[in-house]
Amino acid sequence: MSVVLARIDQRLIHGITVNQWNRVLHPKRFMVVDDLISQDEMVKSSMRMSKPAGTGMSIIDCETAINNFKSGKYDSHSVFLICKEPITILRLIQGGVEIPEVNVGALFEEEGRVPFTKRVALNEEEIKDLKQISAAGIPVFFQYTPDDDERISFEDVLKKKGEK
Repeated sequence: MSVVLARIDQRLIHGITVNQWNRVLHPKRFMVVDDLISQDEMVKSSMRMSKPAGTGMSIIDCETAINNFKSGKYDSHSVFLICKEPITILRLIQGGVEIPEVNVGALFEEEGRVPFTKRVALNEEEIKDLKQISAAGIPVFFQYTPDDDERISFEDVLKKKGEK
């Protein structure tokens, strides 16, 4: 399996993802999948400057990611997949990309989102997308850094908010 972890993080590439998660996951490749960011060369250049030495970084759209995984381009890589929104991961799964588990790291409280944890706020569509990912048998958990003691399952987060 090439994807070692898929993370939802609105900030995408930053100190937590390239330092703390890198130390635990040891990915050969960081992969940002985002249809808008993949078209912005300035943002892509700044993200690439922060990748740890000895790793690769892909910043591509969802369709390219699906096609590259299907063609076996990353079969020999360990990939840390990072997306801004749950819908991107759901589209990858529906496209046939194997994802072992999904970490929800940081989504800001804005645009109709309601706080679910200290660092994650979700809107109705994002909750629906995470439920579909979970229903596909893929564990979804909330944890900001790998050093956090608390790794909370999506189901427990929903229960705390009185959701099903």
